[in-house]
Order: sequence, then C-alpha cells, then structure tokens
Amino acid sequence: MKILVLGSGAGGGFPQWNCNCRLCAGQRAGRIRASPRTQSSIAVSADGERWLLLNASPDLGAQLRASPALWPRHGLRHSPIEAVVLMDSQIDHVTGLLSLREGSTLQLYCTPETHEDLTSSLPLLKALQNYCGVSWHAMPLAPHGEAWHEVAGLRMRALPVPGKAPPYSPRRQAAAAGHNAAVQIEDPASGRRLLYAPGMAQVGDAERRYLDDCDCVLIDGTFWTEDEMVVAGLGRKLAADMGHLPQCDGPRGAGMLRALDGCAARRKVLIHINNSNPILDEDGPQRAELARRGIEVAFDGMELEV
Repeated sequence: MKILVLGSGAGGGFPQWNCNCRLCAGQRAGRIRASPRTQSSIAVSADGERWLLLNASPDLGAQLRASPALWPRHGLRHSPIEAVVLMDSQIDHVTGLLSLREGSTLQLYCTPETHEDLTSSLPLLKALQNYCGVSWHAMPLAPHGEAWHEVAGLRMRALPVPGKAPPYSPRRQAAAAGHNAAVQIEDPASGRRLLYAPGMAQVGDAERRYLDDCDCVLIDGTFWTEDEMVVAGLGRKLAADMGHLPQCDGPRGAGMLRALDGCAARRKVLIHINNSNPILDEDGPQRAELARRGIEVAFDGMELEV
C-alpha cells in the first residue's frame, strides 16, 4: 500500500499567512530549519494507479499539481483519484472539494453527521451538485456501523474517535461521535493496515486497539503541549477546546507520545501539525525527543509504503 502525504499542516498551514510567531517568522527569515507545510491531506493506493484522497484541504489544487502520481493519464480529462474520504467537516479538511468540481461525479465517503453539515450549515455538496455531482456513500460509526467498504482495490472503514465538531456546526458542543472519525485502510493483498486520524482528543482503550491493529499510523500531531497557543500569545483556547490531544502529558493525563510509545505499529507518524508546535523546528529539542522515541513527523511530499 502506497501513501502520499499531500499536506501535513493544521489549519492555515505553515507558515500561516497572518502569523508572526517565532516559528512562522523564523521560517520566513531562514532563522530556523523548518519545511513549509500545506494543510493536511493524504492519498492512498494499492497499485499506484487508483487512489483514495483522504480529506480535501483548501490547498488541494497546489497539492495535486505537486504530485505526479495524481496527474491525469488517460484521455483529455482524467483523474486517478477514485474517491474522497472525509474524517470530519472541518473547513481545512473539506473546502478542497470545490477544486474537484471540473471532474466527473464525486464519489464521497463520510459519516452521516459530516454529510449533514456539508448539506446544511456549510452546503458545499449542494453547490457541487450543480457542477460535477456528488454520489454519497455513508460510513456510519459504531454502534450502528464500522462496516468495511471496498474501493480502488482497498478495504476501509470509519472508526469513532473523540474530537470536536467544527465551530460552525450546531453540534459543536455536543458529544456526537460521527463528527470526528479515523479511517482504517487495509490492503487485501498483504493484509497490512493504515490508520489515519488527524484529529483525536484522547486515547482510551478503543483508540489503543485501533493503533495496535495497524502497521502504520498517521495521527494527530497538532500541539506539543495543552496550553501551547496560550503561552505563545496566539489565542485563549487549549488543545482540548479544539479537540486535540497534545504530545506531552498534561492536566488531562497522558499525551500522544505516551500512547505511541506503547503502540504496536511499525511506523508512527505525526500529521496535522499546527504552526505553533515546536516540532516544526528540525533542530529543536522536541524534534530530537521524537527521533529518540522512533516517532516520525510528516512533511509535504512524504511517501510511505506499508
């Protein structure tokens, strides 16, 4: 199974267009060694010919132009992207759908809750019906679902993980699991599995099973500490307020690093990295700590094979 990281940053990318924090300003000025990042999305393929797109960031057009594997190959109009799979309805994960409007009917996989957001509060799918059209494939979560879907030679299912609905959603403060999902993808030929979870508010027993059940995990790497944004003077919200588990232990308990330390997956990769996260500094102590633990940091254009 081939995995292509199209974008590895959180909302706004890195450096963020309106941010002058130490990391963003340092990257622009060349004072720190840090790669720029577009907003997070990945593509997955069993054969290198047919691809699944997981999340569609606002930067999708530029990401596709930078990825030869996803260029058209047959006839005047073509795309090797067979379907789009959404983890949620966050703006930085869905607005790239509009960049696909010139193509054929969009094959879209997401939970009923995400579909509802994208047809009501943020009606992107209604708009797309007037361009390419949308064929929706529901991915209900437990206890009503977790069914496997077969697409482009791969098997996949959506798994419920703790998180937050987007700020525009009427269910922002509700504990509706369908607003935040992880997706597990299996290559039937090899039996190997990938877990993609760019948003995860905690790692409990169920989430640990998801991690241990996969050979590779690309998982929430948004924040290093719970109060990172507050300390940096960039906002008043904690990681928990935004539905993310920071890497470090904090007042809510163990962080993502501790969860990954005990994870059976062969490759552990952080993705969806916020512009405030010090792991962006490739020469910083936080990056060294990740290397010591055998945890990788996703970057735009990164290729993995599982």
